[in-house]
Amino acid sequence: MLKRSLPVLLIALFALATLTFADDHVRQPKLAPQNSNTTQGLIAVSPVNERVVWASGRAGTFVVTTDGGRHWRSGVVPGAEALQFRDVEGVSDRVAYLQSIGDNPTDFRIYKTTDGGATWTMQFQNQLVGAFYDCFAFWTPTRGISHSDSVNGVFPDIRTRNGHTWNSISANMPPALPGEASFAASGTCVATEGERNAWIATGGSTAARILATTDGGNTWNAYDTPLVSNPSAGAFTVAFRDARHGIVGGGDLDPADPNNAYCYLQRWRTHMDTRQSNASNRSDFWFGLRGWWTPQSSRR
Repeated sequence: MLKRSLPVLLIALFALATLTFADDHVRQPKLAPQNSNTTQGLIAVSPVNERVVWASGRAGTFVVTTDGGRHWRSGVVPGAEALQFRDVEGVSDRVAYLQSIGDNPTDFRIYKTTDGGATWTMQFQNQLVGAFYDCFAFWTPTRGISHSDSVNGVFPDIRTRNGHTWNSISANMPPALPGEASFAASGTCVATEGERNAWIATGGSTAARILATTDGGNTWNAYDTPLVSNPSAGAFTVAFRDARHGIVGGGDLDPADPNNAYCYLQRWRTHMDTRQSNASNRSDFWFGLRGWWTPQSSRR
């Protein structure tokens, strides 16, 4: 949805929240500069383990480290030089997937490498006018889902069950609200958990929603969240630590809104808080339990 990324501050806070929201005290991460061997902006990152990490970004660029960041190798996918890789899924030091966006319908693509980035195979190339594939996520190295903004009331989402071919599951998706879409959010608008659970964060319409499946994408339910939603606002990013406990972040990206950069963390507690929220014109985090999204005490 739109060719702009979630503000870096929001991504940083979200990443910190997903790592520490089960703790009582937030510990600041230690940062160390590293040479990525590219001057292109990097947008998405996918750690495989403590040694292998893939990242992707502008001008068809990807980078990978196999020694915990001491050395990074960069490359450009042939034929994708004009595209942005808004999402990446690392499987191993040799296997990874990339998802691209661009100015034309056919610029939305999925690539896969099985030789550490030496060569790439294009597995999917969009043909649907109006589709905008924001993000993808995987349950296993060969089972994943890719999510698009709605087109004429339908989400043209796709799924792979073999790591090679991608097929439409649009008939399985809930009906879209008018103008409902997602935000690329460095590939975090969709999250998977376990073998069959997945959640998609949406906005752009009259309600910011979570679309949820518990059977690998065969059936879905839609749940409203209290986050503000309009053409520039909604739920941006979602993550779950297990099948019941998750977090969703969102707000309004309108640059004319003086509060558009405001954000705070909402911490999950074991009780359900039924207080109402004034969620407009700011970026909020919400924690949920089985589809019910409730505000919790803020920590700034």
